[in-house]
Order: sequence, then C-alpha cells, then structure tokens
Amino acid sequence: MTNQINNGNGPCLANTTMDNLTRVREYIDSRTSVKPRFGVVLGSGLGDFVTQVTEVLNVPYDDIPGFHASAVEGHAGRLIIGHLDGVAVAVMQGRIHFYEGHDIQHVVFPVRALVHLGCKRLVITNAAGGINTSYSPGDLVLIRDHINVMGTHPLIGPNDAELGPRFPDMTDIYSTNMRRTLQSSLPQVMNEGVYAAMTGPSYETPAEIQMLKSMGADLVGMSTVPEAIAAHHMGAQLIGISCVTNMAAGLGDLLSHDDVAAVANTVQDRFSDVVKTTLRIWDQ
Repeated sequence: MTNQINNGNGPCLANTTMDNLTRVREYIDSRTSVKPRFGVVLGSGLGDFVTQVTEVLNVPYDDIPGFHASAVEGHAGRLIIGHLDGVAVAVMQGRIHFYEGHDIQHVVFPVRALVHLGCKRLVITNAAGGINTSYSPGDLVLIRDHINVMGTHPLIGPNDAELGPRFPDMTDIYSTNMRRTLQSSLPQVMNEGVYAAMTGPSYETPAEIQMLKSMGADLVGMSTVPEAIAAHHMGAQLIGISCVTNMAAGLGDLLSHDDVAAVANTVQDRFSDVVKTTLRIWDQ
C-alpha cells in the first residue's frame, strides 16, 4: 500500500506504509532504549493519565515522521514512552481526527506505529455521548463492539500483506476474554456497550441519535473505530474504553466541548485504575 506521509516539515514522501512505519521506529529507537509492549490512546479530557508515567521520551507529534499535530483542545498531541508501574508503555496523549481534514490513513498511522513499535496490546479510549439511557455522565464503559457510520474505512485501497490480511475478521475486535477478565478483576463492574463512530465535528442531531439507537448503539463519538480497525488488522489485541461525558443529543442538555472535557476530568482516578488494571493483567 502506498501512502503519502508528511510530518509538516517537508514534502510528502510516497512510500509504502511499512516504509513509513520503519522510519518512525528508527526515529524512536534513536531517542530511547525503552521497548514499549503496551499502548494507550487517550481521548478528550483524559490526558492527565500521562502524569503517572515515568517519562523516558516525551515528543510532540509533529516531530515524529508521519505524525500530524492535533488541533483539538484537550488533545496535547504528544507521544510519551516510559514506564507505568514497571511496565514499558507508549502513550498517545491525544489523537488526530478525520474531521480535522486528514486523510483516514493519516488518522490511523500513529496507532499503526504503536503496533509496529511492539505494542501488540492497546487500550483505546474516548469521550463519548451516552445513547443508552441507563448510562450517566461520568460512567466508564467497555466497548463491546462498534458501528462504523463514518462513511470511510482505513483499509480501503490496495492491501499490504506485511501489515495484515485483505479481509480481516472483526468478530472479536475488542477482546471478549480480556473484557471478562477485567469485569471480574475490577472492584466495580463496568457497563459494556456498542460504540457508533460519526464523522463530526458537529454533534449529532436528535434524529441521528434515534437512528443510532435503533441500530443498537449505546455510545456515540468521532474517533476510535478507524484506529481499532487498523490496529486489529495488524494483529493487535484491543480494549476500548469510553468515558460518557454527556447524554447524546435529545437526551439531555445542549452539548459543548468544554462540558465534555470537564466531565472527563472528574473520572481521571477511576480511569487510571482501569487502564493500570488492564496493563497489569496483560503483563502477567
């Protein structure tokens, strides 16, 4: 698969995705000897998690070949590689989004880079609107499955067999075994739900929320699904965590990004416990 990658510091280079991933690995290897085995992608308002990582490398996205800076408030746009409770991790403090105008291949490239660096197990997180009325703002929900309503797909185009198969199975994209283990290991059982991904950047209309509800969605957001597909394509094992920051359109108050970030900030401790529990189980 050819892909045009540009980090903003020079002209695009038309290389295969694997070539560009190798450039990232070489860059990271030149900066740190830490070899991360687990990756974490932090959604809106959840970036304070990185304060618990003993930092070895902290680098802005636009310094990394092929990465693009995030322009969204609440997404610092940094890659942090270090240790969390003795476990070597790579943490994406924020992400770029399709609605920022990026090609979908650019959106998923950082997650592909994490897998190529050795992060074969990933925790992908987001802030989401609650469609399931049993949820409340501040709830953390394990993603059981997803619905792609973005009108695009990160695997469109020629397939690179070095990355993964042409037709990857998505039956168990969010590991059932790991979700069950987490449910039995956490002090308070978390809800599970189906996450629907829309393009944004506007919040959904009440009619769209009713449509998603009829399709079986419990949560709605503007990220996660492309990254999950791309990482799963490369053989990574995934856990998805949504922080319900608001009830979706028509089910609560009018929506604002400031309110989303404020609610996400209130769950930092519980969120950190869930992520650390996940990594501890995987590290056994």
